[in-house]
Amino acid sequence: MRDEEDPPQKSDFVPKRKSKSSIWDYFGYKKEDVDQNEVLCMECHKVVATKHGNTTNLSDHLKRHHKALYDEYKAKSGCQQKQTNICDAFASVTPYQKGSQRQKEITDAITFHIAKDMLPLNTVAKEGFKKMIRTLDRRYVIPSRTYFSQVAIKELYEKCKSKIEAELSHVEYYATTTDLWSSRTTEPYMSLTVHFITEDFELKSRCLQTAFFPESHTAENIAEALREAVSAWGLDETRQVCITTDNAANMVKAADLNKWTRLQCFGHRLHLAIENAVKKDGRIDRAIGVCKKLVSHFSHSWKASDALAKVQKELSLPSHCLISECQTRWGSRQMMISRILEQQQALTQVLSADKKLRHLIPTWQDIDVLESVSKSLGPMLDFTDALSGDEYVSVSFVKPVLQLFNTSLLEMREEDTDLTKNIKKKMLDYLNEKYEDDDTQKLLDMASFLDPRFKMDFISADKKTQVKATVASQMMECQEKSSCSTDVEPNVTSATQAKKAKKSLGSFFKQRETEAKGDSSLTLKDALEAELNTYLLTPPIDKEEDPLAWWKVHKLSFPHLARLARKYLCIPATSSPSERLFSTSGNIVTCQRTCLKPAKVDRLVFLAKNLE
Repeated sequence: MRDEEDPPQKSDFVPKRKSKSSIWDYFGYKKEDVDQNEVLCMECHKVVATKHGNTTNLSDHLKRHHKALYDEYKAKSGCQQKQTNICDAFASVTPYQKGSQRQKEITDAITFHIAKDMLPLNTVAKEGFKKMIRTLDRRYVIPSRTYFSQVAIKELYEKCKSKIEAELSHVEYYATTTDLWSSRTTEPYMSLTVHFITEDFELKSRCLQTAFFPESHTAENIAEALREAVSAWGLDETRQVCITTDNAANMVKAADLNKWTRLQCFGHRLHLAIENAVKKDGRIDRAIGVCKKLVSHFSHSWKASDALAKVQKELSLPSHCLISECQTRWGSRQMMISRILEQQQALTQVLSADKKLRHLIPTWQDIDVLESVSKSLGPMLDFTDALSGDEYVSVSFVKPVLQLFNTSLLEMREEDTDLTKNIKKKMLDYLNEKYEDDDTQKLLDMASFLDPRFKMDFISADKKTQVKATVASQMMECQEKSSCSTDVEPNVTSATQAKKAKKSLGSFFKQRETEAKGDSSLTLKDALEAELNTYLLTPPIDKEEDPLAWWKVHKLSFPHLARLARKYLCIPATSSPSERLFSTSGNIVTCQRTCLKPAKVDRLVFLAKNLE
């Protein structure tokens, strides 16, 4: 009766004697089965046939009838394929030879990774990195940190340097940018970047150096250092079209000492124009001061930040944080003001809840001032960034942008407040004055003329004839320079050969051509003038199209103008490319890497910027 009413429990079974397998957690014998002849499943109580302690049938029974128990059994026993295949066994015991191709490939890849991604050299000694390499390839033995520091990085630098030297040897015209910088350890550096356009009309920028510059930063020392740097890379100074620098007095004088054409950085000039427009105005100073206090309070108090986030949700305002100002970036001030105006309602609600903080709430006068400043400066926020790129033509945009400021963005409007009008006027007067220089105007006119998007559109009517004459003159100069090296041919014949030579019918035409050689200059002049006029008659392309792509297609139609385009369109409008080198340097000379030697800093910055 018990068997029919109450099924047996696990306690009614006994395990197999002298057995260590976990399979017997699911099978057993009845207590009265003293000889242990019939194996029973503890789950379904069925008899499972097995001989001489073989457990295969038992595991198969679980697998077929009790999948969950089977999975549990597998997890307990840890049943895995323990036999190692021959490839894995070989790989685990036989490392690559030091000079093998595979060993070199992986080492080169690690070196590239460290240099390009600006990683510290001790990365190769960290356990996590080592484990990753062992997982990827167990036969690879990673070299020491010293090897990467003293051998691998140096070899990669020399290889990259040779490649760039070969590239620069084919450059016909180039422009440069430079700047000075001090590292975290107050060590002074001077950067130099070269920009050029290839024959296939690809704009290239190459970092040449971030050199240690411990001398006094006088104009004379800077001028000499720049000449030495250009000479060290085998660049001909006469082929340098322009150098773009900031407006520091020593930089300006250094360019004059070297007799180099200099273009003032548009970003720095715009920054100074804005600083000049808002300085010495008590209303603006007070409003900016209120903004800084607001940003400081919410930056240093997590409670205030949390309260602001909650109020932003209640008022359906964007969940934005306040922006702090950077003294050297005028755009950061504009973004700070815009964010304060955007979050004005939320800020007022948060600060009103605490009597001690109500003095931070901007008054309506402060809001009026901030709105006037924002209305004046807001439209120009994107221009600095747009003109700071080094992967596209930027110099030809300077003159159109200046005209856009005069005719649209900074034009006085009836709805403008007196403060807005005053800021606009001061900025325009400053920019127009600084760009009145004849040399600067000539450079910008040439760049604008050679850009198929603009041509003569932004050149004043009284200068169009002069610009056209200058272009024609430079086309002639380029042609004469290129023909000087190819026109020299030997003209020596012996008298006896002249006597024996028979005149052919074609020789009469050849003689006629030689006699007319005196008129070739006139013919060349006509050809150049026809090329110039045809270019001017060609419809301008869309303002968003790439002028270099246009020149690549039309360089055969306008060969002389194409050379001038490569000459002038390579000039960067700002010195940002050199400043970016210092951003890279800052990512290399970190707080943990302040002991890096200047030569190694120069090498690592060079690789980080030039590796492809």
